[in-house]
Amino acid sequence: MPRELLCQLLSLHGFECSGARDGQSGLELVGEFRPDVAIIDVGLPGIDGFEVARRLRADARHRDIYLIALTGYGQQSDRDMALEAGFDEHVVKPVQPDKLAQMLAEGENARQRQRN
Repeated sequence: MPRELLCQLLSLHGFECSGARDGQSGLELVGEFRPDVAIIDVGLPGIDGFEVARRLRADARHRDIYLIALTGYGQQSDRDMALEAGFDEHVVKPVQPDKLAQMLAEGENARQRQRN
């Protein structure tokens, strides 16, 4: 699902959404936007999603972001690699919109609990 369509869908579910075209732009966007949750395609050009997750987890300002890996690969080894990189969730494309909205709500709740 193209990122623009994903953002539109998430907006319909009441979430504020911004998207980036590649890993470096995504890192910059996180620095500006400061999201509670980030959905990151692992197959990003340039810096892949795994490296984006590692960099976010290494930065104290972004460690509490709930990270969801979005990927076309669904083997256990793929899931393990995503979790090792720092993702909280591993979702295989195509993702069901209701499932994704539920994960986002859970991620927002988890971040709110961390803040308190």
